[in-house]
Amino acid sequence: MTSFNISIPESSLALLKSKLELARLPDELDEAGWDYGVPLSNIRRLVSRWLDGYDWRKHEKALNDELPQFTRDIEVEGHGTLNIHYVHKRSAVHNAIPLLFIHGWPGSFIEIRKILPLLTQVKPDAPSFHVVGLGLPGFGFSKGTKKKGFGLEKHAEVGHKLMLALGYTEYVTQGGDWGTGVGHTMGTLYGGSHMKAFHTNTPFILKPPTGVDPSTYTAADREALKQGQSFEQRGQGYFQEQSTQPQTLGYSLSDSPVGLLAWIYEKLVNWTDEYPWEDDEGHSVPSIEGVMTLI
Repeated sequence: MTSFNISIPESSLALLKSKLELARLPDELDEAGWDYGVPLSNIRRLVSRWLDGYDWRKHEKALNDELPQFTRDIEVEGHGTLNIHYVHKRSAVHNAIPLLFIHGWPGSFIEIRKILPLLTQVKPDAPSFHVVGLGLPGFGFSKGTKKKGFGLEKHAEVGHKLMLALGYTEYVTQGGDWGTGVGHTMGTLYGGSHMKAFHTNTPFILKPPTGVDPSTYTAADREALKQGQSFEQRGQGYFQEQSTQPQTLGYSLSDSPVGLLAWIYEKLVNWTDEYPWEDDEGHSVPSIEGVMTLI
């Protein structure tokens, strides 16, 4: 285990600023609103804030002050040793419940930031947790693999081995989005003997099987099906591209901070029930290449 502090090189921040200054934005259709993606006015505002008002060093210091961070080498079968970044904070309650918090996409380890004090606090009428915030391989500051086949079972292996290495032979998990799949897989592989419970904030509802009589659907059922069909038609394009042609997409997202900003910001707005995002929250964590590390 090695203590970790975020420290982005000044040269990377300078490169980021240069790319923001040179950004060329597209036009948009009249009265497009959010019908075709993030409105141009939103991106102009965010880029301007990122370029002239956003203080990365202030946010970097806050993350380091608030989140006890570490790295650890974990051997993953078939993929060698990966250096994994994580947050680890123990509760003052000796017999608190070990909790593995697994982020999703578009996200990173900083998803744990606001809830960490609540999970570790000491209250007589509520459980307390020893919290481990896993940075999934390839996200944030966790090393990714260069080999094919790193699916849910491998992510689950990383999470399980991390908990064992920290001395937690029995634990519970929380996962959202991609973390839901990882947590569910951990339950399948390690449930009972090690993993004792799983909580998710991303429930997946499957379509009714073929042959079910539509007349049996309630009004709520029909509305849910309608929303699901709308998401498949208009909201799932990102998933098809990321899961089938990630390399092609990666060139623009790795090279253009504005392109990555728009790609992530759209989901932050559309998926969070009108959460009042502050402009600085939308910028997240610059990586050593000078762009964000959410992907």
